[in-house]
Amino acid sequence: MARWHSCNILQTAPDANRLWQFDARSGALSRETSSAPGQPLASGVAKSWNSLWQPRLNVAWLPPENVFLRVIELPKSSFGETLSMVELQLEKLSPLPVTQIVWTLQILPRSPAENLQTVIVVIVERSLVEEFLGKLEAEGFLADRLEAPMLDQLAAAPGEGDGAWIYPALLNGQNAALVAWWFGGALRNLSYVVLPASGDRAKSLQAQLAQLAWAGELEGWLTAQPRWHLVAGGGLAGEWETFLRNGLGEPVQVTAPLPLPELAAHTARRATVADGSHAVLMPVEFSGRYREQFFDRLWLHGLFATGVLYAVCVAVYFGATGVLGYQTGKVEQQVAGLGGSYTNALQLKARYEVLKERQDLKYAALDCWKLVADLLPTGITLQRFSFGDGRRLSLNGTVSSDDITHITDFYDALRKAQLNGQPMFNAEGGEQVTYHQTGGNQASWNFSLDLHHTEEEAP
Repeated sequence: MARWHSCNILQTAPDANRLWQFDARSGALSRETSSAPGQPLASGVAKSWNSLWQPRLNVAWLPPENVFLRVIELPKSSFGETLSMVELQLEKLSPLPVTQIVWTLQILPRSPAENLQTVIVVIVERSLVEEFLGKLEAEGFLADRLEAPMLDQLAAAPGEGDGAWIYPALLNGQNAALVAWWFGGALRNLSYVVLPASGDRAKSLQAQLAQLAWAGELEGWLTAQPRWHLVAGGGLAGEWETFLRNGLGEPVQVTAPLPLPELAAHTARRATVADGSHAVLMPVEFSGRYREQFFDRLWLHGLFATGVLYAVCVAVYFGATGVLGYQTGKVEQQVAGLGGSYTNALQLKARYEVLKERQDLKYAALDCWKLVADLLPTGITLQRFSFGDGRRLSLNGTVSSDDITHITDFYDALRKAQLNGQPMFNAEGGEQVTYHQTGGNQASWNFSLDLHHTEEEAP
């Protein structure tokens, strides 16, 4: 029962179709709906994606006029062996050729002896089943199983004592009844009696019941006068009680039948705990086609959902691309509008930097000249003062051989000179002092120094 999540029971009738939905785990009735014949059924019967993890069982009740019932006794055995024994006797039990029927069986819990079991064989003409399934398909109901509700009504009968239980029903618009004969603590026979549309209906009922009783005497299971039980309710119970009392002249015990919702609950419990028998009333080709349609529908829905998702993603992508393109266009327009002023700003900046550099170099040359004038020792002749590339100070001159050390002191003093608390020259840049004898007592000298601040600002 844990295999199923829910179970739908459908009853078709000329006036209305009724649907009961049960929780397969608890057996509680979830919903009850009705609809006109030929109209689509309420939601909850079609299978979708959630049926993969919440399987739903759709069960349809066959009309009673299409069902043929036979009762047989077989030795107790497993279900598979019982199925094989029934299959061997099927040609004798069936009113139609075996190739033209579908059938199943129901084993009753009560048996006449410890080594015997009572089996109800349910036989339906295949063409009627196919026609019935076609009508259900038109109404949107794809059945997983077909059931005979009278089996659950019979199982609910007490079956105590010897007697006949009569279940009135309408068969093709005629008053009829299913008669269940219980003797010796077991079900012995199931037969239908049909009342004529006119004439002495009580006498016709008496004659049909007498024929069934004689058949029971011949078979040996009717050993005493039966007690009569009528399982009906409402006006139908009063009408049939009158027929039985007038036709039989014997007392009739009236019992209320199972209400339809409770009968549907019995069917749901029986269907959800089925043991997987291959003898079912549902033709195999219909079950296979419904299964293929279900998976095909899932594939189509999945492909459709994937296509919709892809279309949404493409739409979002192109929408985002359009928005970004629009924003990029606006930015490009703004850049184009600012292009002239930006170029002018760059030119002005370049001019400013050139002028500033000229201004700085002009003052730097003057500062270097002042330092040289202040630090130049006596006896040293300065022949050339140059300030090149805006950053290098070059000096050369002559000195007597006796005052060469004064040139070194002069170089060190310039190299360490400061302006406004900052070094004026780079201590590691420039060229060292060099000397060249020019003849006599004279020597030429030269050296160069790099401005400190100019090197830091250089890129």
